[in-house]
Amino acid sequence: MAEGELEPGERYSWRELERTARARFGIERFRPGQRELIDAVLSGRDALGILPTGAGKSLCYQLPSLFLKGLVVVVSPLIALMQDQEERLARAAVESARLDSSVKESERDERERQLESGEHDIVLVTPERLQSAEHLAPLRERGVALFVVDEAHCISQWGHDFRPAYAALRHVIEELGRPTVLALTATAPPDVARDVQASLGMRAPRLVYGGIERPNLRLEVLRTVNEDEKRRRLEELLASTSGSGIVYAATVRSVNELFEWLSGGAQSVTRYHGKLGARERASAQERFMNGETRLMVATQAFGLGVDKPDIRFVVHWNFPESLESYYQEAGRAGRDGEGARAVLFYRLEDKRIRSFFLGGKHPKSTEALALMHALLHAAAAGGARTLQQLAADAGVSLKRAGVILAVLEGMELLRRKRPGLELTRPFRNDELEALLASFEARYGADRERIETMMRYAQSTRCRMQLLREYFGDAPGEPCERCDNCTHPVVPAPAVAPPQSP
Repeated sequence: MAEGELEPGERYSWRELERTARARFGIERFRPGQRELIDAVLSGRDALGILPTGAGKSLCYQLPSLFLKGLVVVVSPLIALMQDQEERLARAAVESARLDSSVKESERDERERQLESGEHDIVLVTPERLQSAEHLAPLRERGVALFVVDEAHCISQWGHDFRPAYAALRHVIEELGRPTVLALTATAPPDVARDVQASLGMRAPRLVYGGIERPNLRLEVLRTVNEDEKRRRLEELLASTSGSGIVYAATVRSVNELFEWLSGGAQSVTRYHGKLGARERASAQERFMNGETRLMVATQAFGLGVDKPDIRFVVHWNFPESLESYYQEAGRAGRDGEGARAVLFYRLEDKRIRSFFLGGKHPKSTEALALMHALLHAAAAGGARTLQQLAADAGVSLKRAGVILAVLEGMELLRRKRPGLELTRPFRNDELEALLASFEARYGADRERIETMMRYAQSTRCRMQLLREYFGDAPGEPCERCDNCTHPVVPAPAVAPPQSP
């Protein structure tokens, strides 16, 4: 069997796959879950892989790309993640093309011509890129054998990193001729996993769940009463823990303040957040990745897809929005299998930050109504409108308009019609009520995620047992390595009531 000639569902040789994995990727043996996902992909069966951070999810499409006849399209949420993948593929001598907003138009046109002529095995794109018909054309012309959604939790309306552009991927898959679909993520509780499968229109997918266990990762919570104590405890942690680490803070302001404070001491530190320029962010990431700086202080904008195996600790200065966010970010420590710490600084007042973010996250009823009126006006005018046009007509932000339209599409009240979107039919009052109720439900689900995060921080129970249950596993035995297992809280003895004389 020659590379690049296998149609999905044809017979293949594991001996040849193993030989190619060794030669191209230096893989001596497959990790848990990889063989099952590769088998599903080469058998032409949809699959959802939920494998822990560092489990080698990318091999599950990189290796098949060398054998499948047709293109492998990989949807990634971040340009930096795609750049990292492109470099890794180049080292393995796998032909790939990256198509995103950072690629110059002339270079993009050349790469699309190369795609059509069969010069690349893999194309890396953001979901927003696939919303354009002109960018779909060269992929359709080449023929797509496998459609991969990396960081698939992003597709779920109930997930911790929802992006409206992911909601359109089901239609993109159909326009590309309905290739085999592979969805990959490290964190997805059962409700998110179900939503991912439904949102992508996956057909009887094979679910490969590798568990969440990270035996080398010690989970800890440090309770603090004020900012001064937090700083003192962080200084102690940095002095007692060797190696490099990440400190996550909830706001840009907190990142800047921590960076200035730590820069004034003996720490080698850099920072990363969305308000820095692209060049400054890239420089910060490069200096941290190559070991020039020991410490990265960042918002959650940093880290998705970052593969620095020797990170020894991840600190959360403020508690995150959900347990899945927390565990995904904590899992960036110890990817080399050596001992590492995941430390959450817990202060009750930090809940206000999360409540503030939550208040601005979901569309309001007035915004949903304004957007639906804009759709009705567009229908009366007899033309489809783009997302940008509808958002402007309704006076709603682009992101919130995307969320509202994604829900309408899921209710089959909206369809895509070039060059934009249009109502399939007039909506009923009960459908309007259902739309508004869905936003209330999402708000309630996110509120419950914050409460669950707080319960985790306050619990005296084994932290790994709590995480196992949250992600749908049996609690199992205590892990014997988290802070609650190694230093259990002993309840104060009951005080006997005074005896009457």
